[in-house]
Amino acid sequence: MIIVDRKTKKEREVINPEGATFLYNNVFGRMVLKLLIHRFTANIVAKYMSSKLSIKRIDKTIKENNIDMDIFVKEDYHCYNDFFLRKKKNLNFDMNKDHFVSPADSQVLAIKLSKDASFDIKGSKYGINDIVPQGILDGYENGYALIFRLEVKDYHHYHFIDDGHIGDSKFIKGCLHAVLPIAMKKYKVFHTNSREYTMLHTKNFGDVVQVEVGAMNVGKIVNEKVKKFSRGDEKGHFEFGGSTIILFVKDKKIIIDNDILLNSTLGKETSVSCGERIGTKVK
Repeated sequence: MIIVDRKTKKEREVINPEGATFLYNNVFGRMVLKLLIHRFTANIVAKYMSSKLSIKRIDKTIKENNIDMDIFVKEDYHCYNDFFLRKKKNLNFDMNKDHFVSPADSQVLAIKLSKDASFDIKGSKYGINDIVPQGILDGYENGYALIFRLEVKDYHHYHFIDDGHIGDSKFIKGCLHAVLPIAMKKYKVFHTNSREYTMLHTKNFGDVVQVEVGAMNVGKIVNEKVKKFSRGDEKGHFEFGGSTIILFVKDKKIIIDNDILLNSTLGKETSVSCGERIGTKVK
């Protein structure tokens, strides 16, 4: 997977960690994988990451991922999870009602849905009912699936893309595969992983379905308990681990920005910031 820096146009390749390569490409690794993808294991890891013992991992993570700590609020971290949930000093959220924005700091792919609302990613084909229950995505044919993949370096809070109110919402139990190219080639991770979907009745873009997908070692998807929301409000956050947000948007609601659309057509992700414009409203 290639990631394009939207500002500099520079490209970098996603390198699968050695541990992930062992787990997904090795016979013995796949035996270990069966244990790691269960929530029981994630809960054990979560307890460790919320303990003082995990503090020593913080400096190593910052160095290995070249994290610019100047953009985050300075505070004392009592455990790794405190660091993971660090807040940004400035979000710079685009408040133009005609601009469709990213809900999170992430790497985005914009995928056009087919006539039957299916889509392909990394060799896996997803049908209309694979990710959310039957009926939820009726009427989304020819629309978009926008996939926002978060890395360890990213701000792990996510925000509402528009004004509106909450519709159906449900947590779907599942396992916790890594959300990495190596895993997505072998498993339909967006179908098997734990996830939570929310119907967002938005003011400017119609009904948008947002799905937060858990990943390996993600202990929790934590959403705020709200009925109404305003553009830029925090919707929730992920605890330790990288993860993914998927937005499903109906046809003829938005026009995706050309650079993101071109990169996606070439199979490349584009790095975006939370609240950054990625498209415009169809008028």
